[in-house]
Amino acid sequence: MLDIIAAVTLTTLAFLIPAVLIAATPLPAAARGRLAVGLLAWFMLLIALGATGLFDPMNGGGTRAVGAAVVLPVIVGLIAARYSAAVRAFIAGVPLAWLAAIHLGRLFAIFFLMLYAVGRLPPTFALVAGWGDILIAVAAPLVAWTLYRRAAGARGLALTWNTLGFADLVLAVTLGVGSAVDSPVRFIYEAASSGTMSSLPWLIVPGFMVPLYLMTHLAIYHRLSRRRETLGNMRLSGAV
Repeated sequence: MLDIIAAVTLTTLAFLIPAVLIAATPLPAAARGRLAVGLLAWFMLLIALGATGLFDPMNGGGTRAVGAAVVLPVIVGLIAARYSAAVRAFIAGVPLAWLAAIHLGRLFAIFFLMLYAVGRLPPTFALVAGWGDILIAVAAPLVAWTLYRRAAGARGLALTWNTLGFADLVLAVTLGVGSAVDSPVRFIYEAASSGTMSSLPWLIVPGFMVPLYLMTHLAIYHRLSRRRETLGNMRLSGAV
């Protein structure tokens, strides 16, 4: 039952979060459509590869394959941001408040605590990654509201929260790699293994949600570092 609930929840988030971001950008409909198709193709490819057992340690996948699923989309996203005007316009056009608000979806980390409770995830990974994501998710609406209202200290708050959120994801990936039975760099030896995350529906987290959220953190850093984009001159319809 837990797997079924997670499948519905994670799939909904995987469609909802990109839809919110795409709808929030002022790009022309055709450009938004292409971005939507690209993100959908990424998600469907992940599901197809997961269904074939590519990420199963028994098939030679496991930690290495899951690690590639985390890193490769981020690399592709960075390359696209460098060479695609549409992607750059997308990053510049999404309101900062929305880039922060979508991290409320990281409440899916409650599932980590549930998996730990039934002995399917190791405590170090589940508790650290789980509570870390939950705290970032709970703070996301506050950060988004301060950005929306252009409140005093909003930029500093956003930078602090963004740094903590980015670090939380990096730490979660590190602990996941370090606690998997088949990991070549395993350093956490606990009864359960993080290998659960290499099977569907849990694969959606490292293969789609984590890279997507990492890219939004990088986009927030980029936006806040632009000298001309200060909270004092942001407009809700454009830069905010």
